[in-house]
Amino acid sequence: MRIIPAIDIIDGKCVRLSQGDYSKKKIYNERPVEVAKEFADAGLRYVHVVDLDGAKAGKVVNWKVIEDICEQTPLQVDFGGGVKKEEDVKGLLNLGVTQINIGSLAVKKPEVVYKWISQFGPTSIILSADVNNDKVAIEGWQADSGINIHELIENFLKNKLKFVTCTDISKDGMLAGTNTDLYKALMLRFPTINFIASGGVSSIDDLLLLKSQKLYGAIVGKAIYEGRIGLDELSQLQ
Repeated sequence: MRIIPAIDIIDGKCVRLSQGDYSKKKIYNERPVEVAKEFADAGLRYVHVVDLDGAKAGKVVNWKVIEDICEQTPLQVDFGGGVKKEEDVKGLLNLGVTQINIGSLAVKKPEVVYKWISQFGPTSIILSADVNNDKVAIEGWQADSGINIHELIENFLKNKLKFVTCTDISKDGMLAGTNTDLYKALMLRFPTINFIASGGVSSIDDLLLLKSQKLYGAIVGKAIYEGRIGLDELSQLQ
């Protein structure tokens, strides 16, 4: 299972939110690239970078941070937050980003994302589904799309989708465990999809449980920053 530490960015700084609430942010580091270097030094291979400013603004904002992480570390970067245009996809891939998470646009203009999967390849695009009671939220978690997660994936499956990052909003940043029932149901229904779990990881035991479920990957955020899980522990688990 891929162990994917997360770096969330607001105003160029490394932060964490609770349940996607921008008013409940905590700054952990003024320079996200230093955090990324710590991940790499510990032997980790991946990083999940989220431009929270971009998610809210509907366009990528923190380009310099992304560039620094790609240039100054060997980490494979998957990125999300405000990607709406083809030029953004090209720009991110040119910077060295490996995979791009598409959330709100996949709900509002799925045909655009179908085209990107075909144009840039199914390994370059990740469907990023943020859910609350199986309903997909959009616009930086600020709006309910009304669409069911299963329906959304079903539509994309017909268009060569291979990767899905699924975040349970109710669990995110709460350090209360992951929604294993959600991932189990998704994996049973869509066995050809590589699912990446996100939200709620609070301990190594949570990760071991996800690994036993044969998840493709798991994103770890707040548990790292709050000292619940050591980077050496994560490195040994991957």
